[in-house]
Amino acid sequence: MSSKIVFITSYPPRECGIATYSRDLIRALRTCSHVPFDPVVCALEPDGGWRPYDAEVHYTLRAVSLEDYAHMAREINGNRDIHGVFIQHEFGLFGGDYGDNLLLLLYHLHKPAMITFHTVLPSPNDQLRKTVHAINQAVDKIVVMTNNAADLLVAYYGIQRGKIAVIPHGIHKIPAETDKLLLRRRHGLSAYTRILTTFGFLSRGKSIETALRALPSVIDRFPDTLYLIIGETHPEIVRREGEEYRDSLNRLVGELGLGNHVRFIDRYMPTDELLEYLALSDIYLFTSKDPNQAVSGTFAYALSCGCPMVSTPIPHAREVLTEDIGVLVGFEQPGQFAAAIMALLAAPQRLQQMSGKALQVMASSTWGAVAKAHYEIFDEMKMLPAALPGESSHGYKRRLPKAFRIRTPHPANVRLLGVGHR
Repeated sequence: MSSKIVFITSYPPRECGIATYSRDLIRALRTCSHVPFDPVVCALEPDGGWRPYDAEVHYTLRAVSLEDYAHMAREINGNRDIHGVFIQHEFGLFGGDYGDNLLLLLYHLHKPAMITFHTVLPSPNDQLRKTVHAINQAVDKIVVMTNNAADLLVAYYGIQRGKIAVIPHGIHKIPAETDKLLLRRRHGLSAYTRILTTFGFLSRGKSIETALRALPSVIDRFPDTLYLIIGETHPEIVRREGEEYRDSLNRLVGELGLGNHVRFIDRYMPTDELLEYLALSDIYLFTSKDPNQAVSGTFAYALSCGCPMVSTPIPHAREVLTEDIGVLVGFEQPGQFAAAIMALLAAPQRLQQMSGKALQVMASSTWGAVAKAHYEIFDEMKMLPAALPGESSHGYKRRLPKAFRIRTPHPANVRLLGVGHR
């Protein structure tokens, strides 16, 4: 008998970093399983829309619908083949002030549950602390991707260190063809151009304008520089404000006279093609202006392809980016970006050494290794049939903290009383 674990997460074709992360993790888990294992996806939807999901998506859950959370808990509890639940958490994915609608599902579950926090904020206000504390009480294991995030959970939220597992963001193996000249020829780029790259969904938080304002100084010294900005605008941003941010970047390119030195590749790029663009680049620019961004998939993917990095000091970068693989600069500091870029471009031998070191450092974070670490937690939590000979995983009972009250007198009147719902 195979074991089913329900993954509650955003999922492709929804265009979202966590959706891509979940798909890559599930694919890797399927290849590393030693016992029958069937990941089943419950895809989060921001509204009542429909998407053409693949076969592994068995359920959808409307993030704003309290009734859906209670119904999903009943569905999971009633299926004897489901041995556990794994949630990919970002505050904006779930309804409520701090995504606290999720508690309605968690506190009705009678099966093991674990959660990955993709964001951990320092110095939380009282509402946020209560929400995270309630989630902690409702799950059996917490996964984060950096030691810094684990330290924050302990220091600010009072979570026991032994309950937290640190598993890095997974990375893909670099392209089989890594010769920069051949890759550049394939993508219509000059062999002699110095290529800087940024990728990911465009949003104001990425602060691409910081890199653009750094470019004039770089181009004065290295006139053959080209900056590739890969990725479409985040769909949620397009829904709220259209292409206002991208348009502002295009205007800035014109104002700074950078038309021949900046190229926007405005599309969602398949992973294999993206990895080739990263492998052919000389330097990756990570420009995020959010000091609390715990982890970045774009950051991890760039290093996995051997890209030396100039990065702002988000926690992920401070933890990983030693001076032999990259340079840390201040948030929204074009002058510091320009100085770091020019210093690296002036030292090609150093760039080559940094590239090799990045490949070495990231080798232990392949999706295969990350999947194995998750699989071991599933086994430890008795989510797998080898650990459940003839047993049912029913019997888990969770007690809701007083700060949160769940009342479900009737499915049509599902109500969550707690932070932001008094």
